[in-house]
Amino acid sequence: QVQLVESGGGLAQPGGSLRLTCAASGSIDSINAINWYRQASGKEREMVAQIISGASTNYADSVKGRFTISRDNAKNAVYLQMNSLKPEDTAVYYCNVLGYGRNLRPFDSWGQGTRVTVSS
Repeated sequence: QVQLVESGGGLAQPGGSLRLTCAASGSIDSINAINWYRQASGKEREMVAQIISGASTNYADSVKGRFTISRDNAKNAVYLQMNSLKPEDTAVYYCNVLGYGRNLRPFDSWGQGTRVTVSS
């Protein structure tokens, strides 16, 4: 079982920055994809950034050039650096990791979410 815990959310002013952290723990053999999703009030959950197969990154058009996803394998951590924040970035942000455990079974784990509010 793989557990994910997000942190780093909070209140930021428009134009400001926040860095979200997703800490992973548990029995992990390999990771296929790491995703950051967000869900704004009254809207569907959307993917904002992902790392596939350890290297390739993809971003939603709405965050390209402003958000950066990265990982630190030594710390079993994933980060989402968010710059030039806009009020429309306000949402609960979720970390999602897909891979295989040491028992060679696939897993698809989600964190509990961290709230980001962008407001002056």
